[in-house]
Amino acid sequence: MAGTFGATSTTDEVLEGVNLRGKRILVTGVSAGLGVETARTLAAHGAQVVGAARDLTKAKTATQSVRDQAAAGGGLELVELDLASLASVRACADGLVAAAKPFDLVIANAGVMACPKGKTSDGFETQFGTNHLGHFVLVNRIASLLKPGARLVNLSSAGHRFSDVDIEDPNFDHTPYTEFGAYGRSKTANILFAVEFDRRHKAKGIRATAVHPGGIHTELARHMQPEAIEKLIADIDTAAAASGAPAFAWKTVPQGAATSVWSGIVAAADAVGSRYCEDCQVAELVEGEGLRGGVRPYALDAEHAKALWAKSEQMVGEKF
Repeated sequence: MAGTFGATSTTDEVLEGVNLRGKRILVTGVSAGLGVETARTLAAHGAQVVGAARDLTKAKTATQSVRDQAAAGGGLELVELDLASLASVRACADGLVAAAKPFDLVIANAGVMACPKGKTSDGFETQFGTNHLGHFVLVNRIASLLKPGARLVNLSSAGHRFSDVDIEDPNFDHTPYTEFGAYGRSKTANILFAVEFDRRHKAKGIRATAVHPGGIHTELARHMQPEAIEKLIADIDTAAAASGAPAFAWKTVPQGAATSVWSGIVAAADAVGSRYCEDCQVAELVEGEGLRGGVRPYALDAEHAKALWAKSEQMVGEKF
C-alpha cells in the first residue's frame, strides 16, 4: 500500500478505504491551503481534528468544508496558536495538556516563506522562529499526549536545499540576510527536528518524519513577487533539463497535502521514521545544486540534529 502512490496522488486517494474513527490528530495552520485540505480529508475519514491557527475568525470560515465533509466520528475543534509568539505557543500547549486528550498524529503544517527580514515577538528571525522554534516548543510541550504508535510529521520543503542551519548565527546577526537563505535554514531545521525527535521517542513507539509537499499555489508565497516565482521556476527547469528530469509542474492542494497524510498514516513507521519524504515516497540522499528531488545529507545528519536541538533549547530557554 505504501509504495503505490506518487507525485499526482491526492489526499483522498492516499486514504481510500482508511477508517480514522477514534483517532485524534493535531494540524497546525488550518486557516488556508494545505492545512485546510489536510484537516478536511482526515475528518472525512472519521478523525477528530484539532486545528490550530493564529486567526480563529479566518480559520472558522476557511474550515467550513472540514465540518461539512466530516464523516461519522469525525469533527474539527479550533485552537488559537501564533507560532511567532512563544507566549501563544505555550498557552496553546498548556491548554491541550490540561484537556488531557491524547493524539495519534501531529502534523506541523503552518509556516511562513521568503518574507522580508523581521523578528518574532521573542526576537528570533521570523522564518526560523516561526517555522522551527514555534513548532519545537509546541510539540515538545505536548509530547506527553502522544500515544505509543503516534507520529509527528513536520512540513519541510525542497527549499531546505537553499541552506543548512547556522547554529552559530541563527538570527542573521552577523550574516547577510536573504529571504530564501532564511527559508532554507528553517526548512532544514524542520527536518533535523524530526530526526532528533524520532531518536528520542522511537523506543516508546513514537516516530517522526519530515515531508516536502511540492510546489503549490497557496498563501505561503504571498511575500514573493510574480517575477521572483517565474525566475525560480526557470532556474528549476534549467537544472532539470541539464539532468534529463521533467519540467516543473504545480501540484494541486490535494496533491500537495497527500504526502503529509501518507507519511503520517499510510506508510510503514520504520520506513519514514527520521526520514524525509516527497511525492508519497521516502526521498533519496542527493548532493548538488537545484531544488528538484531528494534530500541533502546535512538535513538528516544525526549529530547535527542533536546540536540544533541543544541550540533551540538555549534559544527558547526551556529544556525538553
